[in-house]
Amino acid sequence: MKFLKSLVEKFVGKPVDWDEVEESLVRADLGVPMAIRIMQELQKLETYRTVTAADVSDIARDEIRRVLPKTTAPLEPLTGRPKVLLIVGVNGTGKTTSTAKLAHYLKKRGHSVLLAAADTFRAAAIEQLGVWSERIGVEMIRGQYNADPAALCYEAYVAAQKRDAQFLICDTAGRLHTKTNLMGELTKVKRSIAKHDEGAPHETLLVVDATTGSNAVAQAREFNQAIGLTGLIVTKLDGSGKGGVVVAIQDELGIPTRFVGTGEKLEDFALFDAKEFVGQMI
Repeated sequence: MKFLKSLVEKFVGKPVDWDEVEESLVRADLGVPMAIRIMQELQKLETYRTVTAADVSDIARDEIRRVLPKTTAPLEPLTGRPKVLLIVGVNGTGKTTSTAKLAHYLKKRGHSVLLAAADTFRAAAIEQLGVWSERIGVEMIRGQYNADPAALCYEAYVAAQKRDAQFLICDTAGRLHTKTNLMGELTKVKRSIAKHDEGAPHETLLVVDATTGSNAVAQAREFNQAIGLTGLIVTKLDGSGKGGVVVAIQDELGIPTRFVGTGEKLEDFALFDAKEFVGQMI
């Protein structure tokens, strides 16, 4: 995933081309504010000595580390009631698969999990999550095709309480962040769950595809404005050559990456490690 490595290699043993550095930083999806800060730091350095390829690498690494949280908060259960995780995102980001991977991740750590198939607009999505739930060995609450997702999540909370489930994970329908009516429906889901517990959903995680670049930042901005996000699940960090969107969203919106998906298998899912991420990136 070393999407800045090729940039640094270009300037080994020769002067840095400032236009190329700036263009490469922007193309790396780090976001314009981050790219500007890195350029400013490099140009400060040039006032008293020649900037080298190693300088580009070191300063980019330092600036990115400054933005990313040093640790990632794990998901811990609550006492006496289920912790509700609302999974949201646009179509095609791997949202339902990420929901299943998250359930598997929590179960492997000894937690009891209940899934809610709240993507009621696609019968295929309900069936897909059902297949995953059987493979993982966790129960799933499902409704009829085109059922009200807010009502389903409300009922799923009751079921989670009865089963003493530590986590309730609600997989919502993929929706374009530009569609006001669909975003409004998410707020209805949120209000419905809050009738049981005013603090719920306790986590609202947006699934974004690392390869979509600046569009992922736009998605995060709109979803955050509509319902408030507590973190990201970033998919396709497996050799995509991208990943800077993790930095851009944290820098511009203050939304941390909580989990990353790095492949197709259930096990290809992990808590985000900023140190490891920066090491892979540069």
